[in-house]
Amino acid sequence: MNIHEYQAKQLFRLYGIAVPEGGPAETAAHAEQVARELGGKAWVIKAQVHAGGRGKAGGVHIADSYQQVTAFSRKLLGTRLVTQQTDAEGLPVNTLYVEQTSNIDKEFYLSALVDRSSERIIFIASADGGMDIEEVAATTPERIVSIAIHPAAGLQSYQCRKVAFALGLSSEQFRPLEKIMSGMYRLMLEKDASQIEINPLISTDTGALIAVDAKINFDDNAVAAHADITALRDPGQEDEKEHRAQQFGLNYITLDGTIGCMVNGAGLAMATMDLVKLKGGRPANFLDVGGGTNPEKVAEAFKLILDDPNVKAVLVNIFGGIVKCDVIAEGIIAAVKDVGVKIPVVVRLEGTNAEAGRTMLSASGLNLIPADDLSTAAQQVVALAEGL
Repeated sequence: MNIHEYQAKQLFRLYGIAVPEGGPAETAAHAEQVARELGGKAWVIKAQVHAGGRGKAGGVHIADSYQQVTAFSRKLLGTRLVTQQTDAEGLPVNTLYVEQTSNIDKEFYLSALVDRSSERIIFIASADGGMDIEEVAATTPERIVSIAIHPAAGLQSYQCRKVAFALGLSSEQFRPLEKIMSGMYRLMLEKDASQIEINPLISTDTGALIAVDAKINFDDNAVAAHADITALRDPGQEDEKEHRAQQFGLNYITLDGTIGCMVNGAGLAMATMDLVKLKGGRPANFLDVGGGTNPEKVAEAFKLILDDPNVKAVLVNIFGGIVKCDVIAEGIIAAVKDVGVKIPVVVRLEGTNAEAGRTMLSASGLNLIPADDLSTAAQQVVALAEGL
């Protein structure tokens, strides 16, 4: 789960991480009001979307008058911002963040993330802040330092000093950096964040260290335990169908093909999509209905698939273990009748009572095509999608 920059900075303040003064606004008039309350002679106007690269895409402006604050706000609000991290449609700009400008002397990169290979939280830092860290890693990897934190010992002062030396900070800046890293580490642990990124972390002309940008991702499997974090979700920044799927316990990702896929189990879903591709087709989605599926879930899954006008045929691939195949077949038949599926549906059932399930599908009188194995099912659905 992602949150907006202004929300991330609110969390930063709670954990002792210095950020510029600022506030969110949803109208141009409110943006000007925030600027007036902040005072100063210049302000940064930032589009709030769940994507990086906003500056390069025209989503960040510096205003040196209240009139400019209003003008830039009107220019951004109500539009869709397209960056290198969005699709061609971009993301809606419904909120802006207005903050004071900072006197930047140097820019750094600092992040903390969960590294699954080492089973540690690691800090990544570079003296090349403000740039894409991937570009730095590709061209000057020696400019990046990483520190793995042992879970029993926690973040240590000497590790913070190592980062400070790598960034070229002065001795007076060691303690402020340690405070920032400690705050990031506590935030990671206490709120189950999967990544915290500050790019750039700046050193001002007085030597102060300030996070002028903030990005936090949270573990989807843990947010239910944090009501305060769940409340920060912005469904408007998410794919509408993916958000709907979450409400029913479905894992759904929109793709650009013509074959709808409904599978129980993420691994089986990936294998199914691979086989569809191998047979010459293109999956329209990733959809995992879970191991303990039921008729209600199946019906919602069909609705999600059929909402895509590009879908020409559907492949259902279910392994009946916890739920028997005849029960699954009954649910599929009920869901197809309820939703009114008009396109062909190829169904591959395997597991307990698979033969009984296939018999039920054949006798349903609906456009349901049972298949004995996955390879045959994939070949059939590709042919049907192409009208062969």
